[in-house]
Amino acid sequence: MTRRAHSFKRSASGTPSKNAGGGGNNNTTTGSSSNSGGGTLSSHYEIDLVLNSPTSDSPTAAANCSPVSADGFDSLFERKQTHHHFTTLNQRGVVRGLLKGPVGSTVNVVKLGLREKKRLGQWMFFLFCGACLMMGVFKICANGFFGTGPSDDLQGLSDSGINDQYLMDQRPHDYVDKEEGKNREGSNDIDRTLMMVASGVVGNDIIAEYSDIWSKPDSKNFSQCIDLPKGHKKMDVSTNGYILINANGGLNQMRFGICDMVAVAKIMKATLVVPSLDHTSYWADESGFKDLFDWKHFMETLKEDIHIVETLPSAFAEVEPFMKTPISWSKVSYYKYEVLPLLKQYKVIYFTHSDSRLANNGLPNSIQKLRCRVNYQALKYSRSIEELGRTLVSRMRRPDGSPYLALHLRYEKDMLAFTGCSHNLTAEEDEQLRKMRYEVSHWKEKEIDGAERRKLGGCPLTPRETSLLLKGLGFPSSTRIYLVAGEAYGNGSMQYLSDDFPNIFSHSILTRERELEPLKDHQNMLAGLDYVVALHSDVFVYTYDGNMAKAVQGHRRFDGFKKTISPDRMNLVKLVDDLDVGKITWKKFSSKVKKLHKDRNGGPYYREPGEFPKLEESFYANPLPGCICETAKK
Repeated sequence: MTRRAHSFKRSASGTPSKNAGGGGNNNTTTGSSSNSGGGTLSSHYEIDLVLNSPTSDSPTAAANCSPVSADGFDSLFERKQTHHHFTTLNQRGVVRGLLKGPVGSTVNVVKLGLREKKRLGQWMFFLFCGACLMMGVFKICANGFFGTGPSDDLQGLSDSGINDQYLMDQRPHDYVDKEEGKNREGSNDIDRTLMMVASGVVGNDIIAEYSDIWSKPDSKNFSQCIDLPKGHKKMDVSTNGYILINANGGLNQMRFGICDMVAVAKIMKATLVVPSLDHTSYWADESGFKDLFDWKHFMETLKEDIHIVETLPSAFAEVEPFMKTPISWSKVSYYKYEVLPLLKQYKVIYFTHSDSRLANNGLPNSIQKLRCRVNYQALKYSRSIEELGRTLVSRMRRPDGSPYLALHLRYEKDMLAFTGCSHNLTAEEDEQLRKMRYEVSHWKEKEIDGAERRKLGGCPLTPRETSLLLKGLGFPSSTRIYLVAGEAYGNGSMQYLSDDFPNIFSHSILTRERELEPLKDHQNMLAGLDYVVALHSDVFVYTYDGNMAKAVQGHRRFDGFKKTISPDRMNLVKLVDDLDVGKITWKKFSSKVKKLHKDRNGGPYYREPGEFPKLEESFYANPLPGCICETAKK
């Protein structure tokens, strides 16, 4: 760029005189060029000077071409504005006109223009900052009031009363180490996690990048088939007697037992009294049938199958029931020819146990379908459990429908003591498990080789093994996991899993105290809540074949073969051991894990009878055949 410098005028004496104001500084010489002597040059010459040119004498000189001061606001942007200003003046011939006047006035005019430009630039900068600030305030307001804030982030949150204050005040359960975590200073991190649950910060790209791991298996041409036949005959009013049952065990064990006893009542043409529940199990839960289940719905749903009464009729209230413990895994013939005569004789019979009292296979189709109508239609949880369960599902899934994984981590103390598994636990913890095993009288096995059992796939996966399984299958660290389990046993046993997958939630994290209060100290009711959330998850993973795992996976198969990963524990632990000693790389480990579980995703296959009923696949884990039928291909 060039501009016109002040002209050099030759005086009469032949000495050139220079207007000082045209220099590179602000020390100007006032007044006009005077004529010395008689002769002056009536014309003047103009010289083009290049500003900020590589040919300038020095960087300092180039910098001095700009009249802008070198304070904190002197930026490259302002120098470019000055540069542009001179160019514009030159193009319009303004400089040339100004130079014809007094030098001092010329400089002042130029200085005034630059000062105004500087002030204008500052005002523009302030306006830009103000606009950004206003946009930020508007964004915050929009997040808080127009539907993207925590108050209504998830369907059902507004109904349950969750709000920002609750999310900040909630102190959820610490799964890393509950026994030593009472004094742990980690509530701030958990509060931030709660905010992420509601605001949707966690894991926005799961579906896009990892769609394959969330996809359902092919259900082919299979569908539910448990409806009553069109020619179904109405039941007779008469009955052979009344059945009282005590549903023993935990929640799902009792659930299976109730299904079996309804079928037994059908076989013997008996009237079933609303079941009573076991209160002497490990959890010692005092909840009754009406606390856990919608008992009116139960009776209404099965009214076309069997007679159900709430209590014994007054005519039989004083009758002493005949006590009977049915033989496990029995067929229809056992109840027709051995138990029915007793019922007709005593009129009231009391079954002390109900679990596993019917065989998995070899039963009439009508009985199998009835068991499924009980399990999947009649046994609906109480309204409080169902509603809170749906709320937790919506909080896990978020408004954008993001997927979540339900993990049944069966690593509680009672399960480890029962199985004799203590891999990665301390010697002291192993001894505690051994003592517990001997204290429970009805556990038959006392001396167990836990290491050998683990190699055979008979142990629940540890939290670390579970983490390696999930990572090997391709689940990202941002995966949202709902923990379907009690407290994990072992000091710091959850650390590995929580480090690899920090977005782990549970019913105690996702609810506020007043929401969970009605279910507090009722382990069976809390298990029912977990059942609902696990049933509706996008992926269900279980680490041991317990009754919860059987119940949920069977229900998910019945509901259209939702993805359920059943680990090959025997081969998985071998891969983990090989990885630990460096026999295989992580890439090889992941490849083998994926190949190992390619067809263990909850897809349809036929349940097959086994040599021993106890060792064969449970009917409730896979109701195909019986309750799921294959339709003919068109």
